[in-house]
Amino acid sequence: MGKATEVFSPSDGADYLNDQEDAAAYLEAALEEGDDPAMVAQALGTIARSGNLSELARRVGMSREGLYEALSADGNPGFATIVKGVKVLGLRLRFEAVA
Repeated sequence: MGKATEVFSPSDGADYLNDQEDAAAYLEAALEEGDDPAMVAQALGTIARSGNLSELARRVGMSREGLYEALSADGNPGFATIVKGVKVLGLRLRFEAVA
């Protein structure tokens, strides 16, 4: 008998973000992971995909495609876009002293 081959389907973190608490914890983990701004933008993109991306884009003042691209792994959104996106998602971006 041959070996069984496991098949894995691609997964999207957006499928596992069910509420604001999940989204906040996900964004906090991205912020704590390191100093990679792209990771934070990508986390916001994942959070945005878990809801209504078209509505979020409208409220941020961008096209759906523009917001999707800005919050992708290859995107490079401005800080203003990050702040607006966080606020529109009902989240708060906070800073605290670590030293």
